[in-house]
Amino acid sequence: MTDLVTWAELGGTLAAIGGGAYARRACPAAYWSTVGLPASVVRLLASYSSTMDACGLTVEPSRWRALAVKATTRREVRPVPPRRGMIRPTSTGLRMRLRLAAGQEPADVAASAERLRHAWGVHAVYVRDVKPGVVELRLVGFDVLRKVRMPKRAAGGFLRVPVALREDATAFVRDYQAVPHELVLGATLSGKSMYLRNLIAKLAAQSVVLVGIDCKRGVELAPFAARFSALATDPDQAAELLPVLVKEMEDRYDLIKARQGIAPGTPDEEITSDVWGLPESERPAPIVLFVDEVAELFLVATRKDEDRRDQMVTHLIRLAQLGRAAGIYLEVCGQRFGAELGKGATMLRAQLTGRVCHRVNDEASAKMALGDIAPEAVYAACSIAPELPGLAVVGDTSGGWSRVRTPYLSLSDAAAACRESAYLAPDLPALAPFRPYVPPVPEAASGPSTAPRPVAE
Repeated sequence: MTDLVTWAELGGTLAAIGGGAYARRACPAAYWSTVGLPASVVRLLASYSSTMDACGLTVEPSRWRALAVKATTRREVRPVPPRRGMIRPTSTGLRMRLRLAAGQEPADVAASAERLRHAWGVHAVYVRDVKPGVVELRLVGFDVLRKVRMPKRAAGGFLRVPVALREDATAFVRDYQAVPHELVLGATLSGKSMYLRNLIAKLAAQSVVLVGIDCKRGVELAPFAARFSALATDPDQAAELLPVLVKEMEDRYDLIKARQGIAPGTPDEEITSDVWGLPESERPAPIVLFVDEVAELFLVATRKDEDRRDQMVTHLIRLAQLGRAAGIYLEVCGQRFGAELGKGATMLRAQLTGRVCHRVNDEASAKMALGDIAPEAVYAACSIAPELPGLAVVGDTSGGWSRVRTPYLSLSDAAAACRESAYLAPDLPALAPFRPYVPPVPEAASGPSTAPRPVAE
């Protein structure tokens, strides 16, 4: 009888261990909330002082504290760790603030992040500078990028789109007013199209003019044509569309000059204000230009094609240099982007502040995207596994970078979102000749009845 009880207990223990291992793999969020969170809190509270001491984050106590300890107890005066704030559990980890001691800086804590991760049994530890003398530790309990779930309270807004999830479980927000232009690189099946799809679907719900250049006969952007105000599907159409956008930019500068009393002959480069300083009734709608597979604009076969290429590249560079003040923003996508594309490529890349690098086929491609702003991010981009599509390294010219992953969004859902928000497309007469034809959708497939947007023949 005793043997049967022993075997039953052993079987129950093995079943519990196996169930926990399966839950940790299949449902990491549920496992963290039930098992990982309590265990990490207990481990943190029990070993906080010793862990800080082992990481070199303790300092000698003040003279008055040392005297008080000697006067009240006979214990040895030991170094003190940073003062710990309240532990705040989250659905993905923990948050805790530390008040740094005199002589410490946030870089000291960041340098020990990997040690803290192992000591407290969490997936990762990230350090954020809150204010002078205070840092926030964000402990992530599991790999949030393996199965992306966007935060419910992502900080969005006008021209602010939460498009991906960072590795510290916060939302990566594409803010066009802070980072006006962006370069998105990625090999085939790397998730570049998914990133673009999420971005378009979120912008479609705002009063923003969407313009597309897709020289792959429109296979990437055509499903969203209901929401696009202009769409070019080959280099010839792009060569006609870009001068119109440049003319629109110049007209907006004239509008700013007239409103502020600036002399009409003043060069555009000397105007420091922008359309956001205009009254809302006079302010033109912002324009976001998506260029998919930008290398197609640079490829030439004849002398005539070379002249056309030079004109298009010149227009793109002008839009990148001067477009922000006129409310025109660029989203340039491709598999490769560098000096080998031709004249003007490097100059255009220098104007693209934001960088998103998905999995690439060679190290040179990662260097083209990130090497000039964050050299240490190149290795992270080269180590992206093929079985994790949508994983990317994002950075900007400030030198900061992080890993992100775009949530899955089906093409049909993104196209439906664009159809439902077609009425939000601002009217821009200059782009009417380039408005794509949108075939009517059968009622059985369209769901709720929506009136189709009129298109130009």
